Amino acid sequence: MPGHLITTVVAVFGTTISPYLFFWQTSQEVEDLHADVQAEPLKYAPEQASANLHRIKLDTFLGMGFSNIIAYFIILTTAVTLNLHGITNIQTSAQAASALRPIAGELAFWLFSAGIIGTGLLALPVLAGSAAYAMAGTFKWKNSLELKLPVAKKFYSIIAISVLLGTALCFTPLDPIKSLYWSAVINGVISVPIMVLMMLMAARTDIMGRFVISRGLKLAGWMRTGVMAIAVVAMFLTLG
Repeated sequence: MPGHLITTVVAVFGTTISPYLFFWQTSQEVEDLHADVQAEPLKYAPEQASANLHRIKLDTFLGMGFSNIIAYFIILTTAVTLNLHGITNIQTSAQAASALRPIAGELAFWLFSAGIIGTGLLALPVLAGSAAYAMAGTFKWKNSLELKLPVAKKFYSIIAISVLLGTALCFTPLDPIKSLYWSAVINGVISVPIMVLMMLMAARTDIMGRFVISRGLKLAGWMRTGVMAIAVVAMFLTLG
């Protein structure tokens, strides 16, 4: 398999299992725990596990299902519109929208534009918020979107800085499409050690208590971690 195809596979993995989602998801669970006065960590309140694990399982299946369906149709529609007409060098979303107008009509142009705006509104709080949660967790800052600004200044400062840096990139000569692509590749590379750590932690009784993962989940988790690692190693070998 050519090197650029393997790199693309790593990029797809990086957008599916992104490191920032680990921070966002875990922080969200902690926020939900603090918001419910009757909730306790499952390690110390195993009777609450059934309802919570069912909620998490349903949320995961629905979220991953919809996200992968959407990703598939993004790839499919790009292939049958832009790529089919020989348009392979798109540097901005505005160019992609403009290229779609004569190919797919006015409605597709406006749908694409609305999708880009909606994606930005969805991604912005997640990306900026996960960066803030990661920094706050590392340095033990107060962190929660429920807190007022004076109480969590450092936490909100990271969010503001992230947004400003992202906005500033729009005024640089960087190709945003390539930047998104390589950031996905970096996510795929970074995901491997994070997945290894999560698998090791999930199997430890001193961390998980009675909720250590089952043999089946352990096997499935290590298989997926191995696939990610193999893809990353193959990418570096072909790039070198």
